Amino acid sequence: MSKACSATLLASASRRRVLRSSAALFGVLAAPALVRAQTAPKIRIGFWPVASGLPFYAALEKGYFKEAGLDVEGQKFAGAQQVMEAMLAGRCDGSSNGTGSANLGIGEIAQPGLFKIFCTNPTNVKDVLDEFIVAKDSPYKTVADFKGKRIACGPGIQNMTLAKTMLERAGATGASVIELPIGQHVAAVAAGQVEGCYTLEPTGTVGRLNGTTRVLEAGVVAHYILGDPMAPWHGGSASLTSEFLKKNPDVATKFIAAYRRGIDLVRNQPDEARQYMKGYTAIEGALTKEVPLAAYVMYDEFKPSDVEYFQKYFDLFTEKQIFARKIDVAGLIYKA
Repeated sequence: MSKACSATLLASASRRRVLRSSAALFGVLAAPALVRAQTAPKIRIGFWPVASGLPFYAALEKGYFKEAGLDVEGQKFAGAQQVMEAMLAGRCDGSSNGTGSANLGIGEIAQPGLFKIFCTNPTNVKDVLDEFIVAKDSPYKTVADFKGKRIACGPGIQNMTLAKTMLERAGATGASVIELPIGQHVAAVAAGQVEGCYTLEPTGTVGRLNGTTRVLEAGVVAHYILGDPMAPWHGGSASLTSEFLKKNPDVATKFIAAYRRGIDLVRNQPDEARQYMKGYTAIEGALTKEVPLAAYVMYDEFKPSDVEYFQKYFDLFTEKQIFARKIDVAGLIYKA
């Protein structure tokens, strides 16, 4: 074979390789966005079954994440502390609203720079999440009446610390506190296993609607911890790990934007959003219309007063030596 012929064959082969490569590239670029997005990382978000996680539930069920080309997996945990532990272990990429902010704070102390908060769910006596419940026919009228009584709360250091501190500040001296999974709160109170319970919605609504318990007082953290029943208690936070944000900045931006759509739905069409508590909390069907809703503050909506109240809340855990050091709340807030 002549050199000229060999050169021609080589050139022809080279052109075919270029054409095949170009065709393959064109095929990828021409593929639907959803197909291309399959190569994006799965985003694993931890939650526990409380009403304040509603924007996340709605975003999943309405397909907001899928429309953004994202693969998002909700991981259900029995308590907020387990969500934080999963984030520390790298099994979770973030948390939904409703995940205890103080539980996340413990993760920050264990691994500084672990996460960034992009949304909180502040609550108070108007935007209700937290409450003390008692049996429907119990004689108790105030939290102070729990003197010497056995009281339950949700699992985790945030719930225990808050319950004990609120009972102390309300004048309920000698009360003892035990941890119970949130799904057992109504049954434990109704059966007389405990005299009352510090809990989170939708627990109070479940007990009221089935006729076994009643809310003794709502917005109790704002009242007893922050000193003002109308103060915003930033008790739950949606977050992403710093590692995920660093490795996937564009994906994280899309995720937060899709999550914001869930928040907008809750704010602007609460009746439409409420149905998505089904399957994620202990309340379903028409009963979802009865559950009070928390407020929500995105990272770019924080006012100085929000940071101040959030800091006051975190300082309680420093005071109680739950936090080994003071945590600067402002440094935990996500910045686009």
